[in-house]
Order: sequence, then structure tokens, then C-alpha cells
Amino acid sequence: MDAATTVLTVVAAIGSGLAGGVFFAFSSFVMAGLDRAGDGAATPVMQGINATAVRPPLMLLLFGTMLVAIVAGVLALIAPGAGSPWIIAAGIAYLLGPVLTTGAANVPLNNALDRDEIAWRAYLPRWMRWNHVRTLGGAAAAAGYAIALVVA
Repeated sequence: MDAATTVLTVVAAIGSGLAGGVFFAFSSFVMAGLDRAGDGAATPVMQGINATAVRPPLMLLLFGTMLVAIVAGVLALIAPGAGSPWIIAAGIAYLLGPVLTTGAANVPLNNALDRDEIAWRAYLPRWMRWNHVRTLGGAAAAAGYAIALVVA
């Protein structure tokens, strides 16, 4: 693995782990805490979270890591090495988990909640299922990148 691919793989591992960690926090205690507050309190707080999430810190993490994953994957295809399959698999896990699932499932649910088109009781289990997918995708990607670095 050349120096550029190594650096990109490290950055992708860190970004994937951080993204998975953000989603893990929601899966493990944030949403449960909101739910304990009751429907009337949980909905406006989650609406506030949704509004403040779409800012540079989270967007840079999600989409910056996506770009790094894509570039690392292309380099792994151009100049394959021992870690290349892991880099490619990790990139796919990241794209399917945190990126695609966010855009295809969690954001539409958030938008429906923001427009009061879905009640908290219906929103919570659906949102959590998809959030678990994002969490596992981020963790799987981080692990794949770490393995790529070890086998390289």
C-alpha cells in the first residue's frame, strides 16, 4: 500500500468510526432518553436535533468520509495490494450504511416528523431500525479499514 492510500485508509477508518459512533449514541441512549420524556416532548426535541444536525460538523464527517472512501477505493483498484479488498469492502459498507441509509431512510423519516406527518410512536421504531443499520455500517467500515492497514 502506497503512502497516499495508507493516509486515506487511516482517515476513512477514523471517519467511519466517528460516524458509526454518532449513530451508536442515538441507538444506545439518545433516542431512549427522548422516548422517556414522552411523545409531546420527544417530537419537538428530535425536530430540533434534526435542524441542528444539518451543519458542517456532521455533514463534513459524513460526506468527507464518503469522498475519502471513494478515493481510497479507486486507488485500491488502480494499484491493488494485500489490503485492497478490505478497503473496497469497507467503502461499500460505509456507502451503504451511513450514507445511503441516511438519505434513503432516516432523512425521509426526519422530514415526515418535522412536517408532523408521522407520530413519535410510529417514527421511533422505524427510525431506530435504520439507525442500527447506519451504526453497523460505520463500525464495519472502520473494522475493514483497520484490517486493510494490518494486512498491507
